[in-house]
Amino acid sequence: MRTREPEQVTIAVDTDRRVSGLLRVPADARACCVVAHGAGAGMMHPFMASLAEGLAERRVATLRYQFPYMERGAKRPDAPAVAQATVRAATAAASRLVPDLPLVAGGKSFGGRMTSQAQAASPLAGVRGIAFLGFPLHAAGRPSDERGRHLLDVHIPMLFLQGSRDRLADLQRLRPLVGRLGARATLRVFDDADHSFHVPARSGSSDADVRARMLDALADWIALVSGP
Repeated sequence: MRTREPEQVTIAVDTDRRVSGLLRVPADARACCVVAHGAGAGMMHPFMASLAEGLAERRVATLRYQFPYMERGAKRPDAPAVAQATVRAATAAASRLVPDLPLVAGGKSFGGRMTSQAQAASPLAGVRGIAFLGFPLHAAGRPSDERGRHLLDVHIPMLFLQGSRDRLADLQRLRPLVGRLGARATLRVFDDADHSFHVPARSGSSDADVRARMLDALADWIALVSGP
């Protein structure tokens, strides 16, 4: 299945829940990234749309999808068990939709954390690595590494893309955690960027510049973990 524009798909989480997805597969795709949204905005958010477009330009297909709470318009995120089941259903759907492409998974903030929790509980079939677009290590202003302890049970490559001003991931907490994960973890820090990868004008950079560098880093890592 190859499509220049996003194609709507439906993903069955269980017998009672269905969620929407958007599959975008460039003609020369070399891998597929199954990507989940953050806690406060769904798969149609401009960040998610630009991520899919940028990866398509870099020969990476995407399947972005909703969590059930976002699908029904609720503000409170799903319980971890439901969110993890959704991650598992989405990666299984990607395996069926693009069976010839290597898979990686991950997401923005909450979506990346739920993906890694699912992987820690039981490996996601066919997934070769997990990418975090701003890992939410702790609540704002409350530095801790508790939310990252499950990562020690993730035994596939992980990529952390983090802003240096991210109030949900104090680098003095995140760097030691990544160090404990060893060679399977890679950390890329973007100077002056916050949790949404926004940079202030005084930084001398722009959101577009940061986004391009982030996408390059993500695409290069996907190529590396996807193998020949």
